Amino acid sequence: RAEQEKQVKAMSERNLEAGEAFLVENAKKEGVIVTDSGLQYKVISEGTGPQPIASDTVEVHYEGRLISGDIFDSSIARGEPVSFPLNGVIPGWSEGVQLMRVGSKFQFSIPAQLAYGSSGTGPIPPNSVLIFEVELLQINPEN
Repeated sequence: RAEQEKQVKAMSERNLEAGEAFLVENAKKEGVIVTDSGLQYKVISEGTGPQPIASDTVEVHYEGRLISGDIFDSSIARGEPVSFPLNGVIPGWSEGVQLMRVGSKFQFSIPAQLAYGSSGTGPIPPNSVLIFEVELLQINPEN
C-alpha cells in the first residue's frame, strides 16, 4: 500500500509539473485569454445568444482531453448533448461557460486546481490540466 501511495504521489507531482509547463506555453498562443483564476480560453466561434449565469442549467456538446491528447469524455462521440447546472460542475467549467454566448464554441484549458485537483477522478489522473472544446447549445434557467 505504501508503495502504491508513493507511485500516485510521484505521478501527481509529474502531472503538476507537466500541467504548469503546458499552461505557460498555451498562454503564449494567439487568441488565448487567461482569467484571474488561471482559466485559459480561446474563442473558436462566437455565438450571438444570451450568456448563462451560475444558477442556469445549460445544454452543451463537448470533448475533454488530457494534455497528452487522450480523450477521456465526449458528448460529441456519444452523439448526444449533455445538460447540467453550472453550479454543479468543476469550477473551470462553471467560470468558462459563463463567458460564452449561446451558439459559441470555446476551448478551455483548465488548471488542475479548477478541475479535480490532487485527487483526480475516474480516467483523470491527479493534478491533471484538462482541455475541453465546448459548444453552448442553449440555456435552461432554473424555475
